[in-house]
Amino acid sequence: MGNILLIDDDPAFTRLLSDYIAEHFPRLTVDVCNNPLEALSYIRRSPYDLLLIDFEMPTLDGRKLMSFAVQAGINKNRIVILSSRDADFLHAQCPMGSCLAVLNKFEVRQKAVLDMIFNSLSEKAAQGAATPAAE
Repeated sequence: MGNILLIDDDPAFTRLLSDYIAEHFPRLTVDVCNNPLEALSYIRRSPYDLLLIDFEMPTLDGRKLMSFAVQAGINKNRIVILSSRDADFLHAQCPMGSCLAVLNKFEVRQKAVLDMIFNSLSEKAAQGAATPAAE
């Protein structure tokens, strides 16, 4: 428990966010994919507890990736769409209930929401680590 897949075509952003998660939420592991087409195979082969998907990417946008992930069996409430676009635009594109959250990458208030999500996932990972394995 605590596995995150971060899909964004901006390597500087993915490095910044994955380093932040590693420093502040050490129970979480982050796989980074900077190519949305390669992300399809990541989604297929590994069970993730959370997907962080950039909304606008070349060749395959975040909405299409989100749709693929849901068809592959990932609960839509484990998907967060990230973008540099403003919240009104994003909520028009991804209405409430289509995923866990739609957040602006660079707004401080939005970062607080992301931190709450990471904290909750980290707590669940800690509980899972404390539970003995079934025999």
